[in-house]
Amino acid sequence: MEIFKVTGGNKLHGSVRIGGAKNASYKLMLASLLANSESRLLNFSHISDVQKVAEIVQYLGGKVNRAGERAIFIDPTPMTNFSLNAADGSQGRFSTLFIPVLLARFGKAVVPNPGGDKIGKRPLERHFEGLEALGARIREENGLIYAETDGLKGTTYRFTKNTHTGTETLLLAAAAAEGTTIIENAAEEPEIDDLITFINSMGGHVMRKPNRVIEIIGEKNMHGAIHKIMPDRNEAVSYACAAIATQGDVIIENAHPEHLQSFLQKLDEIGAGYEVGNYGIRFYYKGPLKATTVTTEIAPGFMTDWQPLFATVLTQCAGTSILHETIMQKRFQYVDALQQMGAQIEFFNPEVSNPETVYNFNLADDSADNFHAIKITGPTHLQAGNFTVHDLRHGATLIVAALSANGTSYISGIEHVDRGYESLAERLQSMGADIQRIAQ
Repeated sequence: MEIFKVTGGNKLHGSVRIGGAKNASYKLMLASLLANSESRLLNFSHISDVQKVAEIVQYLGGKVNRAGERAIFIDPTPMTNFSLNAADGSQGRFSTLFIPVLLARFGKAVVPNPGGDKIGKRPLERHFEGLEALGARIREENGLIYAETDGLKGTTYRFTKNTHTGTETLLLAAAAAEGTTIIENAAEEPEIDDLITFINSMGGHVMRKPNRVIEIIGEKNMHGAIHKIMPDRNEAVSYACAAIATQGDVIIENAHPEHLQSFLQKLDEIGAGYEVGNYGIRFYYKGPLKATTVTTEIAPGFMTDWQPLFATVLTQCAGTSILHETIMQKRFQYVDALQQMGAQIEFFNPEVSNPETVYNFNLADDSADNFHAIKITGPTHLQAGNFTVHDLRHGATLIVAALSANGTSYISGIEHVDRGYESLAERLQSMGADIQRIAQ
């Protein structure tokens, strides 16, 4: 077992080049399985989720070759297997995304329930109901999901609530279905646009239309294509928060401002510095920070993935900030650690007149024990401690907090961090951070 040893107090200064988006990379790998020839995908980050999906594709019979530092070539033509191992579910959130591509190739799929971060119940019924509308038959038994179809056929389907992965699931299924599919109330994340671009480059026919509508004309004879994965906006925000929380100055190469508009707006509100150029975005501390109010929202709003990271920045802001989480019902697992470090954080549930509209999670899955908002009063001089990571962003948040704290922190459970960040310790070290990966 390895842990991070982090000694705070150093201001980050330097630059970092972000890689391909975690939330786009393995979904593009799965989309390549719809083709009848090899695809070449570029700009991969070296993260464990990508490696695991590559191993599963190979287990299913596909050919996966690393070509160069950040390219992966995938040939799905030798695939003969439509069943994942039961253990594959615990490795990440990607297992159910195999269903649409396996249905398209074999008419059958057997996959385990997905694992991944424990930040709330995943509303998988939104995915399954959409697949069933396209002609799939789905049942769950002993932790496995069994799906089959006599042929996917286009339909019109409306999501009752926004779902990023659900939209991608239907996109993958509809791309190879017979006829035309209309997805209403579709998600608008840029990672989905990246998936659409790749599908179209393979010969697919996917079009975004106004009012959150996507139209897909099915194409059974898609071919392999070359595609460069979009940069990881969550990684960009992670380094940006680290720079500001440590009162540093960091250039994030390849960061796209159009992917970060709601985040940049909040930096304006708290008085943090940033500068957009053809290189990416520079983030820097330019003086005392002031409190603000943040509500997480579906795209193009402030992402739920950014919320824990930004909370650490808010501990350094003068006044009381409000952070209202509306996407996931259990996204405040990091708060206890920040409180142990001295942060003044108070839980509360805001008065909401229309919770069914405000909250994107299923209210039936909620619990009276879950708080959906916090008040953060600062600025606070954080103190080091010993902590265990519970999920990907929780880990990044602990690291950002430890970098800005007094003393040395020890952080275990760092395999969660490896799921979504490439060489995080080494990259932070290059910008002056005192962080080491050591044996426990």
